[in-house]
Amino acid sequence: MRDQSALGPWVKRFLLEHVVAERNLAKNTQYSYRDTMALLVPFASSATKKAVHRLSVEDVSGDVVRGFLKYLEGQRSCSVRTRNQRLAALHAFARFVGERSPQHIEWCGTVRSIPFKRAEQNPVSYLEKTELDALLAAPDRATSQGRRDYAILLFLYNSGARASEAAGVRIGDLEWDSTGTGIVKLRGKGNKNRTCPLWAKTMDELRLLVQGRNEEAMVFLNRYGDPIGRFGIHALVQRHAQTATVQLPALKAKRVSPHVIRHTTATHLLRAGVDINTVRAWLGHVSVDTTNIYAETDIETKAKALAACEIGPDARRRAGRWSDDRSLMDFLRSL
Repeated sequence: MRDQSALGPWVKRFLLEHVVAERNLAKNTQYSYRDTMALLVPFASSATKKAVHRLSVEDVSGDVVRGFLKYLEGQRSCSVRTRNQRLAALHAFARFVGERSPQHIEWCGTVRSIPFKRAEQNPVSYLEKTELDALLAAPDRATSQGRRDYAILLFLYNSGARASEAAGVRIGDLEWDSTGTGIVKLRGKGNKNRTCPLWAKTMDELRLLVQGRNEEAMVFLNRYGDPIGRFGIHALVQRHAQTATVQLPALKAKRVSPHVIRHTTATHLLRAGVDINTVRAWLGHVSVDTTNIYAETDIETKAKALAACEIGPDARRRAGRWSDDRSLMDFLRSL
């Protein structure tokens, strides 16, 4: 009979049976859970002074888990957000064991009662239009690599895609229409698909990249002709951000990344008057609360909202009475 108390088999079952087979979680989530266990097991071995292969489930006690979380923040300099991410993986592991082994239900409750730490919400960083223009102007478009880099930067801004989403776009995910514009199908977190409209300018740049290649091929390739990864896209963005500081020294104060370009897309859409639910769908957010951070951060949007709510005799005169709005009254009567 299999030993129900040994930690190793449970970790293996959790990662293979639950994370991959049962839940089919996104690759990045799978890697995160794997890395959490890879950090926890040697820590628990050191804390209990037991060899890794002798560890039991209950050796990963509440005190050991709390010590592990302190170790992450203190010795590994992890942020509160990362600490909470690791704890979420341990909560999932404890639930998996508790649901399949009644003898570990109490242990499961102890681990799952360890709370997440409140993390301060950092202000969202984004680029102003002049800063974005400087970034887009940085690649040398006289070279094939420069044209590819420009296409990636333009695509990131147009679509608001994450680096991993951009890296995963296949030629077959692009659709051109008769007007020259098009759409792209993106695969987001949790394998959720969404479509985003693309400008004619973006489609023109992408057409140059993909011509003569199979629909199953990736759109963006590295200089060796292999599919570019998300880390390659990160490096590309940072390299051109560094170049752009020559034209615009103010950019030195900002840490530019693909996610900052994503924030920029959201902020510029809101400034242009796009409603927040459309922005939510555009970025692939599950909840509008996630998208609200852009409205909270953007001072220009706040100023416009404040001006619209201005009170006083001048404002009242400009606004007029709602009943005097003939188009509104006609609309109401038509309902």
